[in-house]
Amino acid sequence: MASATGAARVEVRPLEQDWSLIVRRCMDGDSGAWAEMVRTHQKRVYGLCYRFTGNAADAEDLTQDVFLKIYSNLDSFDAARGSLPVWITTMTRNLLVDNFRRTRNQRVTDSLDDGWDHAEELKPTDRLVAKDPTPHESAARNELAKIVQRALARVSVELREAVILRDLQDLDYKEIAQVLGIPEGTVKSRISRGRAELARLLERNQREVM
Repeated sequence: MASATGAARVEVRPLEQDWSLIVRRCMDGDSGAWAEMVRTHQKRVYGLCYRFTGNAADAEDLTQDVFLKIYSNLDSFDAARGSLPVWITTMTRNLLVDNFRRTRNQRVTDSLDDGWDHAEELKPTDRLVAKDPTPHESAARNELAKIVQRALARVSVELREAVILRDLQDLDYKEIAQVLGIPEGTVKSRISRGRAELARLLERNQREVM
């Protein structure tokens, strides 16, 4: 049993060591290592920013802010405390929370429709259609994505972020608990309540349309 456990650790450790090496290279001013980090994690960061704000321009600006924050805090990354993706997600989430607090009095309404040409890079509806959708299917997919995003924007923030991290970012419960700094049981509760709230809003929207 001990040898099996040891073997499992050996399989996991090299990836973390590689990222630790890349982080050290970034801190030493290696532009190639930094470009690799940005290239690897940019889509995840942008997706989280976009789903949280519902605005492509804001998401692009926030993504740049996130990577500036990451670069200035590279020395705080500790592979022994968690993976680099979780650390980056935590940094992103904290910046989004700060941004939300600063802009909470600004209503995001008309801007929700901005930037949907870029939505293919994000999730939840691209699995509902074929790889080469017809123009009609593309229009239907974009409309569905708009409906989901509008409903998601109305979900309370603490529930919204839990749903985004689980269903759109594919983090597991332990990783979400680490990002949000809450127990796993609370994570599961928030996800369940968030999904229920989202479903209720979508159902209400459907009734209003009909």
